[in-house]
Amino acid sequence: IDSAMTESERRDVFTRLRAREIKILYVSPERLVMPAFLDFVKSLGISSLAIDEAHCVSMWGHDFRPEYRQLGLLRDAFPGIPIGAYTATATERVRADVCTQLKLRDPLVLVGRFDRPNLVFRLEQRHNLLTQVRHVLDRHKGESGIIYCIRRSDVDDLCSQLNRSGYRTVPYHAGMEDSDRKRSQEAFVAEGVDIVVATVAFGMGIDKSNVRFVVHSGMPKSIEHYQQETGRAGRDGLGAECILFFAPGDYHTWKFILEKSENSQGLDIHLRKLSEVYSFCTSYRCRHRAISRYFGQNMDRPNCMACDVCLADLQPIAEPLVVAQKILSSVVRQGEAYGADYTTAVLTGAKDQRILQKGHDQLSTYGLLADMPKHEVRDLIEQLVSLGALARTEDHRVLRVTPKARLILKGEETPTLMRVAKKTPVRIAEEDASWQDVDRDLFEELRRWRLVQSAVRKVPAYVIFSDMTLRELARWKPVERPSLEQISGVGRKKTLEYGAGILNLIREYAQRHEIQVRAGWAGPGPPSARSSPRRRKRGR
Repeated sequence: IDSAMTESERRDVFTRLRAREIKILYVSPERLVMPAFLDFVKSLGISSLAIDEAHCVSMWGHDFRPEYRQLGLLRDAFPGIPIGAYTATATERVRADVCTQLKLRDPLVLVGRFDRPNLVFRLEQRHNLLTQVRHVLDRHKGESGIIYCIRRSDVDDLCSQLNRSGYRTVPYHAGMEDSDRKRSQEAFVAEGVDIVVATVAFGMGIDKSNVRFVVHSGMPKSIEHYQQETGRAGRDGLGAECILFFAPGDYHTWKFILEKSENSQGLDIHLRKLSEVYSFCTSYRCRHRAISRYFGQNMDRPNCMACDVCLADLQPIAEPLVVAQKILSSVVRQGEAYGADYTTAVLTGAKDQRILQKGHDQLSTYGLLADMPKHEVRDLIEQLVSLGALARTEDHRVLRVTPKARLILKGEETPTLMRVAKKTPVRIAEEDASWQDVDRDLFEELRRWRLVQSAVRKVPAYVIFSDMTLRELARWKPVERPSLEQISGVGRKKTLEYGAGILNLIREYAQRHEIQVRAGWAGPGPPSARSSPRRRKRGR
């Protein structure tokens, strides 16, 4: 039951509920706690309750909603039935608060691994968003992806720019008509387009398994949001890439939005989370390890080999001590009264009117880093903040030196400062392995076949076959039904439904490319001769 239904549709649901024809009922928290509706639910004799997105119950959660807080009355209303609470993004503190607020009695708490080793995390300072995003899209031609933006206007602008550049994209945000949002979502799920450009409003209820990349065009407002949004990539277990383009100004953008929308208590919690994600963006530590630690878990692997830090997308700068001393000296000579943007302008020798008026073009540090791009200097300042050599005032606008900075200025401590390596980002070994021996041309033909089937049957493409199954088909090339049934993700039922079309496609492909067919296979041999696909167990 939801607000988009007509009155007659709602009446029909109530009639079917009274007739005991409905086994599972989905409702919003707002509706469930309405006294009249709650009394009606009590009369149905329900057997269990499941609360999704349970982090919304806790004021410490990243999406606290007051109406979720009222769900605590369910324990009293239904004292004898089990209650389950589910979320993918709850810290230890949030988990404990959820149990308390829902009045759960000695609950069984199951916590899975927060680490997603098949995801590659990359973070870059944003300096030319359109160019940076296009580089990502060109690495993932023809693949499904999501681009998240902070504001609705950013969605519309970026979507228009990408469409003009020849990419197949649709927008999605809360400012669109319901029908337009639905069209965008359906086009993306059915693979009528490759990319959806969206605000965080997109993704709830989406379980598209073959999203190969997620781009954030700006900093998310919490690590929980980042975990949830990047978690929409690679759900089929294959490799996927998550790229975050951020700028220091994102902190102030979010702060402005939060100050307009949150009460004082909620604001303090959200600003703390904002500082945590800002620190995550500006530090150069293993991304997988940082996320795992945030959620209270340790990572077993010493090197994730799946983030920009561990993949050596970054490299140490030359003469880090000298560069750090120049930056710190400039902050001191400016009287510790200015922020990072102003300090960057001084160090790069900008002809800024404010600099000239203050006479800071006469400082000995003016133009000392003029040979470096401005965004690199800005990034180095953020690294010194992350390392504890610089600190910000409470409003996040003014830089101050710390005792650690004094050690660096005296030459008694050398910081490690990094820059982006001048190379094309590599894909993780796990992702490369998933393509081993896969005939990519055949894979693309199978994808096109799947898209046609999706349109004919009016179901999402990934429901027909996952990308992983298509890769297995393009690897082993079965040409007979018994061979096809051995492929992971196929089995007898799908062989009966789709077998004729797939087998004809593979046979014709093998004939065109003069690939030898033997013993039911048009490839390197049956799966059992190499790394065999998993066989389905058949029940008696």
